[in-house]
Amino acid sequence: MRKPFPGPLRLAALVSIGALFHGVAFADEVSVAVAANFGAPMQRIAADFARDTGHRAVLSVGATGKFHAQIGNGAPFELLLAADDETPARLAAEGLAVAGSRFTYAIGRLVLWSARPNFVDDQGAVLRLGRFEHLAIANPKTAPYGAAAIEVLAGLGLLDALRTKFVQGENIAQTQQFVASGNAELGFVALSQVWRDGAPVAGSAWIVPAALHAPIRQDAVLLRPGRDKPAAQALLAYLRGAKARAVIAGFGYELPPPP
Repeated sequence: MRKPFPGPLRLAALVSIGALFHGVAFADEVSVAVAANFGAPMQRIAADFARDTGHRAVLSVGATGKFHAQIGNGAPFELLLAADDETPARLAAEGLAVAGSRFTYAIGRLVLWSARPNFVDDQGAVLRLGRFEHLAIANPKTAPYGAAAIEVLAGLGLLDALRTKFVQGENIAQTQQFVASGNAELGFVALSQVWRDGAPVAGSAWIVPAALHAPIRQDAVLLRPGRDKPAAQALLAYLRGAKARAVIAGFGYELPPPP
């Protein structure tokens, strides 16, 4: 005996179940190594990415230099969002990243910041006055923002005078915590850490003129374990899109030209 053709409600239910399983079948995870300065914006982008694509980005936030070492030792990251452009290029040259996948997703801005209101003036003259005990700076050997800070101080002729006041963070996130907690009166951090939608979140700051240091070009690159992963490819494309670029700009980064 022939089974009756499903009625409208039953057919709708079957379609909904089919769509559900279709989504489950094609949703995927991507493991992403994220430079410490980009942790907060990437969390927001990852949430949007999940809603818009169904894919899930699993984020590990830390120092770019340390990620390079971990990737070289076999860490299974599929995507790197670096704090510089040199590390992704080096990984590609070493055969650890996919050739041709690298692009600049953001251009970082350095800021001298204090959690105290009116402590840092808008010209950075506080550095010359020296009325502070501790100046936080990220490790310049592993953190590009730390290297930029050293370049700024050297250019201003203040490096030798202030070196004894340095409190060095392992990465830019720890450096920002030194200042936020008061363990250092001020410090060089990423603008993205203290800036939201065109305004500082707290304290006082001097946005360092870009001419005082080499551009902090932050590149993304597809790593070898992500070569055949749809979620990794999808996230790379998503970072170039208008929604992600709006988030990046809202955290104080400059944007590269649109693709």
